[in-house]
Amino acid sequence: MMLTTTARPSPETGAPGRLSPGVRRITLDAAGVPLSALLSEPVDGRPARATVVALHGGGMSAGYFDGQAHPDVSLLTLGARLGCAVLALDRPGYGASAPCLPAGQSLLEQAATVRAALADARDRHVSAPLFLLAHSFGGKLALALAADAPAGAFVGLDVSGCGHRPAASAGLLGRTTAAGLRRLNWGPLRLYPAGTFRESGAVVAPVPRREAESAAEWGALSPRLLPRVRVPVRFTFAEHEAWWRHDDADLVDLAAQFSAAPRVLVDRLPAAGHNVSLGSAARAYHLRALAFLDECLDAGDRAAAR
Repeated sequence: MMLTTTARPSPETGAPGRLSPGVRRITLDAAGVPLSALLSEPVDGRPARATVVALHGGGMSAGYFDGQAHPDVSLLTLGARLGCAVLALDRPGYGASAPCLPAGQSLLEQAATVRAALADARDRHVSAPLFLLAHSFGGKLALALAADAPAGAFVGLDVSGCGHRPAASAGLLGRTTAAGLRRLNWGPLRLYPAGTFRESGAVVAPVPRREAESAAEWGALSPRLLPRVRVPVRFTFAEHEAWWRHDDADLVDLAAQFSAAPRVLVDRLPAAGHNVSLGSAARAYHLRALAFLDECLDAGDRAAAR
């Protein structure tokens, strides 16, 4: 979610910032729409065991997954050290696509655009299997992608900062002046490394209008999409998550929506706010997500050996 504290984001959507060593910028062709992205690959030149496709939330950019406030925060560098490629996309309406999609796209339109971008990524940059790791609005997009994916398109799905029962109005997405947004978007600021908000100017970005409008559609879309997901799913809820309801009864009901998924896990992350991949708990979250990827790969290998 977007920043509403002391940092002053660049006026350019997805304005470039510093990158961690080994991370490079690329541009994908999504059926004529340019999607910018960050890519990291295994540091020793070995083929990647899998490609983690990372999808940021509303008001952020691909740089969300390469936080610069502390070396332990970046998913892109951690994934590469552990033998994975990590491809963090600027979702449609952000980064390179903003000039041609100034109002952004609805959720389902984004799913079509990202499918085309991933086809180009497989052709030119990365290899299967693909694993989706997504945050907040990006989690909705990942679920939409998985719901309509052909068999074998993805090995699994890891979502943080997204649920199915809102605890705050979707109409607040993209707002910058409403009271309480800092609590919703970040939680206690002590949960983030020193320098997080100084470095955030290259990470935050305006929420495109059509994306903000489509946020309210999730209540109608999720009952249609979640039962169609046919890969293992893992959800993480931060201790101080405030956008979504996550009492035990809410999480039991959330897991029950995935009637076609072979496995559904729900985890809680202590000492974390909504933007888990920028917080001091980021490394713990990323390690758990990558361990889940390992489990998904192992399950696929066992199924193939039968």
